[in-house]
Amino acid sequence: MNRQFSAPYLKTLSLSPENQESPIHFLESWKTPQDYFYLRNHFSYPIISPHNLFLSISGNVKQAMEISLSELSRFPTKTILVPLECAGNNRAKFKPKVFGEQWEEGAVSQGKWKGVPLKELLDKAGLLDGSKEAVFAGMDFGERKDLKGSFYFARSLPIEKALGEDTIVAYEYNGKPIPYKHGYPFRLIVPQWYAMASVKWLRNIFIIRHEFNGPFQSKDYVYYPYKDSDLDKKPVTAMNVNSTIQQPLNYSILKEGFHAIKGIAWTGTGTINEVAISIDHGVTWRKATLKYRENEKYSWVKWHFDWEAYKGEHTILIRASDSTGNMQPLKPYWNRKGYGYNAVQKIKIQVE
Repeated sequence: MNRQFSAPYLKTLSLSPENQESPIHFLESWKTPQDYFYLRNHFSYPIISPHNLFLSISGNVKQAMEISLSELSRFPTKTILVPLECAGNNRAKFKPKVFGEQWEEGAVSQGKWKGVPLKELLDKAGLLDGSKEAVFAGMDFGERKDLKGSFYFARSLPIEKALGEDTIVAYEYNGKPIPYKHGYPFRLIVPQWYAMASVKWLRNIFIIRHEFNGPFQSKDYVYYPYKDSDLDKKPVTAMNVNSTIQQPLNYSILKEGFHAIKGIAWTGTGTINEVAISIDHGVTWRKATLKYRENEKYSWVKWHFDWEAYKGEHTILIRASDSTGNMQPLKPYWNRKGYGYNAVQKIKIQVE
C-alpha cells in the first residue's frame, strides 16, 4: 500500500479508563504528534468547565493564591522538550508476569512543553519554614478496587524537586494549548521522572510539612521487590536508562544485505552517552551512531546502526548507558507491580 494512504494508530489496552499505547515503532519526529501520544488514565476523564480554569496554591504558604489561565501566561515561561514514560512501560515483558495494564514498548512519548517554572509560583505564594513536600491534585477522580470511597489522582514531590528550575506548570504542548486528554488546561511536567509525577488536569497545589501518603503515593508507584511482602519497598521516582528498537520490528524477515537498525534511548539521570548493539548474544558490543536534539538536555537520543545481514536467524541486543554510569541490565529488576522495566532490548530477525 502506498505510504501516503497508511497511518499508524494507537493500540488500545482498555477503554474505561482509556489506556492506549503510542505506535512508537513508526514515529520518527522528535515531537510526538498529539494523536500518537500514549494515553494513561486511572479514572474517567474529568469534566472541564470555566470554573475549573484556575490553579490554586495553598497550605504552608504566606499567601494562598488562585491563578487563572490568562494570569499564568503573564509569568516568565520556559519551553522544554521532554519524554514522558509511564512507569509501567514494558510491563508485559516481566517474568514471572505481573498484574496491571500489559504495556509493551509504546507507553513513552515526547513533546515540547511550555509553561511557568513552578518555583516562580511558589516564590509568589511564599513558602513558610518547614515546607517538606508539594502535593499536586488533578481534577480526575474515581473509585479504587482496594479502598472504599473516591479519590482524586494526587502525587507529591519533595520541595527541592518542586523548586527545580525545569519543573514547570505547562499550558502548551507542541505550540498549542494542551489537548484535553493530556491534561488541559494545566499539567505539571517533571523532567526525568516517570510520568505519574507529571499530574494532568492540575487544579490544586498544597504545600505540606510532612510526607504525603495518598494511595497513588504510598500504595501505587512503589517498587515491591517481593511477591508477598512489603519489605524493602521504595518509591518510583526517576526514569531508568532505557531504549527501544523501532526498526526493524521483532520477528521480521529481511533480505540479505545492509539494513539500518534504529531507535531511541532516554534516561532519568544525566544524558545518554552510548548505545551499543550485539549480534552474538552479548559476547561483544559495537557502538551505534547517536543523534542528539541540539540544546535540549532532556530529549531522547536517536540512534542507528548499519548492519550487514547474512542468512539465518539472528538475535539483536541493544543497550543504552548514560553519563552517570547507569546501563541497561541484561535482566530487569522484578517487582510485583511491574514498574521501571529497562532490561536490554532485543529482537529476533530472520534473514533469507
